[in-house]
Amino acid sequence: MAVPGDLLTCPACSGPLDIELICTGCGTAWPAPDGIPALRVAGDDRTETVRLFYETAPFPGYPPRDNLAWLRARAERSRFARLLDSSIGGDARIAEIGCGTGQMSLYLARADRTIVALDLSRAALELGAAAARRYGVEPVLFVEADLSHLPLRRDAFDVVYCSGVLHHTPDPAAAFGRITSAVRPGGIVVVGLYNRLARMPLRLRRAVARLSNYRWIPGDPVLHDRDAEPERREAWIRDQYRHPEEHRHSVAEVRRWFEANGIDYLRTYPSTLTGDEPEDLFAPAGDEWALETWLAQLGWMKSLGPEGGLFVTVGRRRG
Repeated sequence: MAVPGDLLTCPACSGPLDIELICTGCGTAWPAPDGIPALRVAGDDRTETVRLFYETAPFPGYPPRDNLAWLRARAERSRFARLLDSSIGGDARIAEIGCGTGQMSLYLARADRTIVALDLSRAALELGAAAARRYGVEPVLFVEADLSHLPLRRDAFDVVYCSGVLHHTPDPAAAFGRITSAVRPGGIVVVGLYNRLARMPLRLRRAVARLSNYRWIPGDPVLHDRDAEPERREAWIRDQYRHPEEHRHSVAEVRRWFEANGIDYLRTYPSTLTGDEPEDLFAPAGDEWALETWLAQLGWMKSLGPEGGLFVTVGRRRG
């Protein structure tokens, strides 16, 4: 995919980049080995620890003999993935921040969409780019970048999607503020985070795993599904049980982030409203009662807890 000069900026000075990835502001020339722009500025020690963690074992991995049909079938087992895809316009500009090996970006790459998929780990991006070549998927540009110096043009994207990422940063609230600058006024922000309550079952499993030196992890359905795929099984154990940086969040906390950054809250997924099953992920939910929201989060311990306790919050940028 050609580098879209109206979507990327210089991570050093935020100046425009020309088609050769040369900043017209500060003159820095950025390389793009294997077609993956290297726009990462070295981060702090904690961020570097996370980067090296994923360089060792990129997440999530790809199984042998995969293809595009496998990827789409796997993604569409998730109602959330189907909803996200159907809610995004066919000509949307999408930024996935913290794409890992790029499976969500490759799933969303259809119609006339343009997707910029960024990650801290070059090893993960190389797996994503290789899969894109195997599948013949073209409208995804993989970019090596750090959240602290995000090389995305302000107001350029219709959708900014960032799931499973901010809770691995030193300051998740500050990181959220940085990703919202890339979405246009009226555009959508979708952020996925570990929930404080829903994460508790996995934290209990992690305590058992540590006592057994990770030889026994009871009650994890993902590990059960990956019994025949040792590399993907180990990648899940590392990501969920051995990660060096982890934070957990409540719905109320994330709503405060939205308000502080000019993002109107639309809904959570799963919904915190009893009986609410949206057909449009970007449609506003009804009025919420604080007690109902907390009861929903307690329920997530059962519904989300087996697979890690990740919930999604959706908002629309004002303006």
